[in-house]
Amino acid sequence: MTRDKNFRRGIREANSNGKMSKKNNTSGFFSQFSSLSNVPRFFSMIWAVSPKLTVWNMLLRLVQAAVPLTMLYVGKEIIDEVIAQITHPVSLTSSNPLWIWVGAELGLAVLSSLLNRAITLTDSLLGDLVNNDSSVRIIRHAATLDLYQFEDATFYDKLERARTQTAGRTALMSMVLSQAQDLITVMFLAVGLVAFNPWLLLILVVAVIPSFIGEAKFNQESYSLSRSWTPERREIDYLRYIGASNETAKEIKIFGLEDFIANRFKTISDRYFLVNQKLALRRAAWGALFSTLGTVSYYAAYIFVIGQTIAGQITVGTLTFLAGAFSRLQGLLQGIVSRFSRIAETSLYLQDLFDFLELKPLAGSHDGGHKIPRPMKQGFVFENVGFKYPETDIWALRHLSFTLHPGEKLALVGENGAGKTTLVKLLAHLYEPSEGRILLDGVDLCDYDPEDLRREIGIIFQDYVRFMFTAGENIAIGNISEQENQHRIEDSAHKSLADTVIEPLPKKYSQMLGKRFAGGVDLSGGQWQKVALARAYMREAQLIILDEPTASLDARAEHEVFVRFAELMKGKAAVLISHRFSTVRMADRILFLEHGELLELGTHEELLAKGGKYAELFRLQAKGYV
Repeated sequence: MTRDKNFRRGIREANSNGKMSKKNNTSGFFSQFSSLSNVPRFFSMIWAVSPKLTVWNMLLRLVQAAVPLTMLYVGKEIIDEVIAQITHPVSLTSSNPLWIWVGAELGLAVLSSLLNRAITLTDSLLGDLVNNDSSVRIIRHAATLDLYQFEDATFYDKLERARTQTAGRTALMSMVLSQAQDLITVMFLAVGLVAFNPWLLLILVVAVIPSFIGEAKFNQESYSLSRSWTPERREIDYLRYIGASNETAKEIKIFGLEDFIANRFKTISDRYFLVNQKLALRRAAWGALFSTLGTVSYYAAYIFVIGQTIAGQITVGTLTFLAGAFSRLQGLLQGIVSRFSRIAETSLYLQDLFDFLELKPLAGSHDGGHKIPRPMKQGFVFENVGFKYPETDIWALRHLSFTLHPGEKLALVGENGAGKTTLVKLLAHLYEPSEGRILLDGVDLCDYDPEDLRREIGIIFQDYVRFMFTAGENIAIGNISEQENQHRIEDSAHKSLADTVIEPLPKKYSQMLGKRFAGGVDLSGGQWQKVALARAYMREAQLIILDEPTASLDARAEHEVFVRFAELMKGKAAVLISHRFSTVRMADRILFLEHGELLELGTHEELLAKGGKYAELFRLQAKGYV
């Protein structure tokens, strides 16, 4: 019972964490600034992917930050020099100071252009590396989590947010770097402005503050809206996919589902649009007000410096310098304010990535140190094993006690929902028992190294994946470390009869399967099943599990597969699930499940002689062939 309690407590904590996170994020716009604590951690990721590119990007931005002030000062000198030479004409020779200033401005313009291109290049390269790195982290971390976590909606929302926000993470990197660059530029320009008139800087700051508060508030509301609608947006994406997919096209046409799917999509998306529209309209209205305030402040300062120029207190060149500096500062500060709020908003989304990467398996540690005995001597022993899924009181399996001996072929039989697939997931250590224990040669499965354990188990589920890879890769998935071993791939295909499917293909084992990519060839259900079955033969495993491996094959093909299977599995333990009793009778023993409990166990002959549920269903199925 201890493990079951751990499972349930873990699920509750995961759900409550999601709710608490949502509550905290929506408590007020000030909460979004706490998300900026994610930025240093994010930049440690950026540094890790390429220290050299990161340093180059920062150096380029530092140089670029000083260009605007230098350009304004050079422009001031050009105007003052032109006015001076109009008043006191001199010869426009090549040594004239005017041309020196013009040449300096040309050099700065060229330098600025080159710096911008170099910054864009390093941003792009770093962004690609960060995207790839975060995706790899998500893929690797997802593999460490429990299988039933993927069956929990709250967990899947976390995964979806972490998985789909890669573009936002690249944008965040560029925004933070641009923000740092602009802040340095502001410092340079502010020093230049204060040197002539500090009051201009004060006017500018006062005009920007309302815009800053408004942007922060609305960015928080936008994030809260997006987060609270994660399940609906997932459903929208799902409806968009199934509404136009080769995998669902047949059913949609034959059942006339296009209106049903389109109307459902429209209903949900319209609801989201209406909620988002209200926020967008309020944001636009307040944004217009703050923008007008900023424009008025600029012209107030502009009028002030014009008056100083007319009064002879400053030169025309200084007028252009101050007007340009003030205008540039206003634009930079508004951009910084807007970008700062977007950074805070995007950092909130970044929290979704870190939240996901911090998720732990609900069943606890899977780092047992025992190595699998080779060969097995006693086999697998189920001791009063029970299992129920988290957050449910219904037992999928209960009171299971039996032994799977080395080299034994065990068939699992029972009606749909009896717990057959759950049993094999427990056997493969994809699930852990809620009560009882499973032993292998006297050692609890939890105490074995999980990777070492799974190397000794070859398993094909009834809902196997049809990977859009080449035929050879589809088979090599069964033992991906042997993907370059063509002989082994072809041998596995021969054992499963997949070679009869692959040999006629134009590119044979290099043929892309499925219609998702150009040049792909789709297979029938039975052909796909033979390819999937070959994966089990790729492993030199001591236990082979086949969960309805021949459901798409006709009776003759299924019989041929299992005859070959029985020959090839000599000396290995095997578990097979099949609803066809003509195949099941080939097993050494048959375990009959009913309502998650062991009802009967014995050989085919023993169970028939017993005259119980197995015998009843066997004779019932046999009548169908008379």
